[in-house]
Amino acid sequence: MKEITEKMSFTRVVRTQKFFFTGLDPAKFLVLGFAAIILAGAALLCFPFASAEGKSTDFLTSLFTATSAVCVTGLVVVDTATHWSFWGQLIILILIQTGGLGIMTMATLFFLLMGKRIGFKERILIKEGLNQLDVAGVVKLAKTILFFTFITEGIFTAILAARWHSDVGWPSCLWFGLFHSISAFNNAGFDIFGKIYGEFRSLTTYVADPIVVFSITTLIIIGGIGFSVVMNISHIKQHKLSVHSWLAIVMTLVLIAGGTLLFLLFEWSNTLKPLTWEGKLLAAYFQSITPRTAGYNTVDTASLRSTTQFLLVILMFIGASPGSTGGGIKTTTLGLLLSAIWSYAKGREDVEIKNRRIPTEQVYKALCVAFLSGFLVIAVTLFLNLTEKAGFLPVLFETVSAFGTVGLSMNVTPTLSDTGRVLVILTMFAGRLGPLTLVYALARRRQKSIVHHPVEKILIG
Repeated sequence: MKEITEKMSFTRVVRTQKFFFTGLDPAKFLVLGFAAIILAGAALLCFPFASAEGKSTDFLTSLFTATSAVCVTGLVVVDTATHWSFWGQLIILILIQTGGLGIMTMATLFFLLMGKRIGFKERILIKEGLNQLDVAGVVKLAKTILFFTFITEGIFTAILAARWHSDVGWPSCLWFGLFHSISAFNNAGFDIFGKIYGEFRSLTTYVADPIVVFSITTLIIIGGIGFSVVMNISHIKQHKLSVHSWLAIVMTLVLIAGGTLLFLLFEWSNTLKPLTWEGKLLAAYFQSITPRTAGYNTVDTASLRSTTQFLLVILMFIGASPGSTGGGIKTTTLGLLLSAIWSYAKGREDVEIKNRRIPTEQVYKALCVAFLSGFLVIAVTLFLNLTEKAGFLPVLFETVSAFGTVGLSMNVTPTLSDTGRVLVILTMFAGRLGPLTLVYALARRRQKSIVHHPVEKILIG
């Protein structure tokens, strides 16, 4: 009875908050918030000062770039280094940081700097933005995330700046270190080496450079594992590893190891052929990590075998872990679905992980996320095949890259038609927020069924 009373009280509080949001629930607020930041960023990028040539950039190009930055994707129709000025690149970097950490995490930083109190309605939004299960402790988590993010980015800025000092000189190395540190941590994949090594080259020059490879991949892994997992690991002495953290870590390690081995197998005599043994390992390791929403590449993606490209499509679709800067259906979603299949095959009624029973509603949610994501990818791929002339696999690759907020491309992005650009923009937006969040935002108020109808079975399989 006490639990029912508490739930009813919490429901009344949440409904009260809708009054303050002018009728908007947290899902709608987050959708409109991200859209507003994208439009503001696009407007700023249109101004002449944002362009390297001092000329205005057309709105669609600016909108595409702003969406890619806020959705931490990395797909670009113009080279970041050659098209945008320092101010344009700075705007992109701010959009990346805001989009990666989430608008409510950045709002928390603003509240802290202004000395304002964070009320309950803001806490609800922070909970939704960080994909947490409970309101309790979300402000502390947001503060910890901000501190951890800035420290991590600062450390790797220094490491990368020291490495690139001989390549770009002083003080440019500081800017290069900062830009790529923030971009990698937020799994964005933007680079500014276009003026030095050529447009759209990403990090291909550093394919066998251990400092660059391990620095970028470490940032990607930390940013993509999920902030709650990082916090859980940092407090492992006080609290044991949660089932969520265990599943996220195990799936991440399996995907990295499996991806590395398969990439070596598929590309040993192709793109990896000119490299030494150490270079082959570094390249395979990097390419196993970056498809899971990072977007950097150290080998030419278009030159990969079609088998390898399809492997990257699978990794991009899976993506990072929940509550991180990455996209995709998430590692824990895949892990939960695999556990559900295993439980069904064993004849068990409950889905169990690490001697813990997983609620049925979470299995339903995982199924919804996977199905809606697959449906979105299929629909966008069909439409892009009608508007573009790139071929099926490059278009599928582009679609999944946009949905998973990855940023890898088989040289399709710069050649997209206006219609194709709009489709990719919408896909990046849906991928960053998540299909389920968009469904919640568009749907009417959800209510639990009061009347339960008679049961009748249907044939399956």
